[in-house]
Amino acid sequence: MKTTEEKIREQLAGNPIILYMKGVPDKPECGFSAKTVGILKQTGIPYTYVNVLAAPFIREKLPSISHWPTYPQLFVNGELVGGCDIVDAMNNDGSLLPLLKSAETKDETASGEHLSVAEVTALVKQNLADAEVIVDGAGCDLTLTVISGCFADLPLVKKQQAVLATLKAPLASGKLHAVSVLAYTPEEWQAKQSASTSGLLQIQL
Repeated sequence: MKTTEEKIREQLAGNPIILYMKGVPDKPECGFSAKTVGILKQTGIPYTYVNVLAAPFIREKLPSISHWPTYPQLFVNGELVGGCDIVDAMNNDGSLLPLLKSAETKDETASGEHLSVAEVTALVKQNLADAEVIVDGAGCDLTLTVISGCFADLPLVKKQQAVLATLKAPLASGKLHAVSVLAYTPEEWQAKQSASTSGLLQIQL
């Protein structure tokens, strides 16, 4: 079970702009939260929020992480911007909007970063030098067919694990998230090509 701190750090890492506030944007439950929400609304940039009144453990723990005792608390790219007064001051001096836009752009860029077929093939070949790699699909949803002599005498699950191990980093980062793996020895692949059906299984992650 995740600790409250782990949950908070996941929220900060997973949301480029996040506001910890009292209440919800449509119904703030303190004047400072209401003012901050109003400023963010004027920018037109989407953000995530957490109602700390509905999450007492987060309300209690966050100040020890952010070193900021009161609410609301605005974070951009995982870093504390501040509370209502700072958000208001940044809005007045013109520095808030560029900061929010940089977070929005960064998020859009990150979400569009997917491995190319060449990059996927290169990663597999790092550990399976003799592999023939056939990639079907696009973006982060791919089906990989890998033929390698390294799979000799291995059960199917071990073959698939060997392929997935080469893709551990992009799977963890989200550059790949739906990968099907089909793994064959050269002999099995040749037999499959000459047969109308195959008894090999496919796993979906």
